[in-house]
Order: sequence, then C-alpha cells, then structure tokens
Amino acid sequence: MLLVLGISFILFLILGIPIAFVLGLTSFVGLLYAGQIPLLLIPKQMFSGTDSFPLLAVPFFILAGNLMNIGGITKRLIHFCNILLGYVRGGLALVNVIASMFFAGITGAAVADTSALGSILIPAMVKEKYDRDFSAAVTAASSTVGPIIPPSIPMVIIGTVGELSIGALFLAGVVPGILVGLSLLLVSYVISVKRDYPKERRRSLKEFLVGLRDALLALLMPAIIMGGILGGIFTPTEAAVVAVFYAFAVSFFIYREARWSDLPRVLIDSVVLTSIIMFVIANSAIFGWILANHQVPQAVAQTFLSISSNKWVLLLLINLFLLFVGTFMETTASLIILTPILLPLAVKVGIDPIHFGLVMVLNLVIGLITPPLGVCLFIASSIAKITLEQISKAILPFLLAAIAVLFIVTYIPELVLWLPRMVIK
Repeated sequence: MLLVLGISFILFLILGIPIAFVLGLTSFVGLLYAGQIPLLLIPKQMFSGTDSFPLLAVPFFILAGNLMNIGGITKRLIHFCNILLGYVRGGLALVNVIASMFFAGITGAAVADTSALGSILIPAMVKEKYDRDFSAAVTAASSTVGPIIPPSIPMVIIGTVGELSIGALFLAGVVPGILVGLSLLLVSYVISVKRDYPKERRRSLKEFLVGLRDALLALLMPAIIMGGILGGIFTPTEAAVVAVFYAFAVSFFIYREARWSDLPRVLIDSVVLTSIIMFVIANSAIFGWILANHQVPQAVAQTFLSISSNKWVLLLLINLFLLFVGTFMETTASLIILTPILLPLAVKVGIDPIHFGLVMVLNLVIGLITPPLGVCLFIASSIAKITLEQISKAILPFLLAAIAVLFIVTYIPELVLWLPRMVIK
C-alpha cells in the first residue's frame, strides 16, 4: 500500500494538483487499494483533524491581519520604519525587513505579510529605482520572519499536533525571529551599498515622535497579545480574538480609515484563506492516519537511527530532509504529517521538544522562499511583475542567510530555550 501511496502522491504533484487535493486523493487511492478499510474513515478523520480549540486561533489571526490592512495600521508601521531607517543606503529595503518584523508580531503568517507589505513596498521600491527582482526578493524573504516571531500560525499547528505548549513555542521564536531579521538586514544593506541604491534624508526628532505616536497603537498590539498569554489572562486562541477586536477598534474608531463597506470583503478574504488552510489540515489528517496505521513513523525513526544515534548528526539529517520537503510541500501539511513522525524520534535521542518544534517550523518556513514551489515567491513575483526565474536568482543570498541562522539555532539550543525557561516556570 505504501508503494501505491508514494506513486500516487508523486503523480498528483507532477500533474500540478494543489497539495491539499494531492493529500486527499492520495489517501482515497490508498484506502481503495487496501479494500478492507471503509471510506467513511475519510470524513471522520477530516473532522477529527480540524476539531481542535487551538486551531480556532488561525482564522482570527488572519482576520486581524486583514483588518490592519484596511485600517491604515500597516501603512503607519511602514511609515514609522521609514523614519527609523530610511536615511541609510538602501533604506527602503531595510524598511521592508523591519516592517515585516513588526507585522510578524500581529499576523503570524508569511503569505499575509508578503501580500500586505509587498503591495505597498514593492511598487515604492521600484519607483525609487530599486531593481524589480531585488524588491520582490527582499519582500518574500522578510516575510519568513512572520511565522517565527510570535504569534505564529505554524506554531499553533505544531503545538496542537505535537501536544506542545503554544506559549512556550511563541517565546522560543523570539530570538530566532530576530536573528533571521538581522541576517536579512545585513544582506539587504550589503547588496544596497554594492548597487548604490538610494537613501532618504535623516528625519528630525519631531518627525520621529509624530511617527511613533501614529504607529504606537500598532506597536502595542504584539505586546498585548504576548502579555495576555504569558500573564495567564487568556489562551493563544483567545489572544487571537482579542487581536481581532483590537484591530477592529483601532481601524474603525481611532484611525477611522476603514469603511463599513470594506468589511464584507475583509470577511470573505479571511474565510477563503482560512478554508484553504483548514482544508489542508483536514486532508493531512487522513494522510497522517494512513501513515501511522502502517507504522511509517517507526520505520522512519529506525532509518534515521540506523545512520546515527548522535542527536547532533540526527539534527543535521532532519534539517536536510525538512529543507528538501519544504521545496515542494505546503508548511501546514508538512507539519501535520511529519510532526508525529519526527518529534518522538527527537525526544528519544534527547532533543528538547520545544527546541525541535521551533527548528521544524523554521525549516519549513524557509521552504516558502525556496524554488520551485515557494508560495511567497509566486506572490512577490506577481506583484513585481517578474518571472519566477528572476526572483529565484535574486532570493539566493537571502535564502543562504536564513539557512545559516537555521543551523546556528539548531546547534545552539539555548538561543531558543532560555526565554521560555525564564518566563514559564
């Protein structure tokens, strides 16, 4: 049966079928081939896979991000970042990265970051004579910070599947997220200096204070979310609801840039994106059940252990494996399928589960900017009106920087674990 699953999976991928349907169709073919398993298992597992309280955070974080976009919050964040760094050579590229880091503290989704910030910053960078491929590449690369700096939708998913503390995972992502952001800033600056990209005038203290005042409500949002979770005021799921109400109040009643006529479109966009994610989760649940039923996790564990039982060697092998998987599989599906396989193996050889969860998320998020199927590459290239080949070449320095941070975080666990240990007793 596993051979049938493998052939079906590869065939459906080659045909260009979306990954959610690939998982569902592959599972259907596998169950038909097995014969003795009733097909009623499919809807049962689809429901079980999505019947989780923590997963309710997903639609609310998506909705919060969409409300920010129509309410002027995103625009104010970008303006404030421009005041901070616009005077440096290649300032708009640096603004792109810093804005993504701020935006990451609100939405937790790389695709949302690429779309929201890219639609504003890519045209602005092109207008200022930045190369189109570079503008698209820095936008796509910086969006990978979104799922690392808390809150994070992938961390909600891996916490749910792996039964890990979502609060601890959120805290574990702070330092790696900042390191990824700093590495992207360094690459952006070096390229900007080499190509002599423009810079703006240095802003006055008064302009800084005015920009800070305008962006303050947006900057407070991550603090409210994380403060409430860590203070025990609300759960991560409830924090997502609070984020929606906060974004709604700021957009409609304080900044007053959002219009009531915008609300139906925002709700529809949020429902569509949520349904895509949940459909992936539902079909991944069926596929994961079949793999577990045929003891694939145990077989994979034995294969890795037959190579080496040293945890540092295993981490290297798992990193290479996950980077490969990220090139062709969607992050959510990969987390749901691979977490039950790899997490027990990691725990068995003495790797901290929170550390390993963060490493898994970072690996698969890097896949969002890895050719040939990186989703963020497609979004950024479509906004910049360039080909996938052009952005794939331009993304390479940023990709190497992110991978370098991945290996630093992998082999220095304390960078990940010190904050959760300090805050969560």
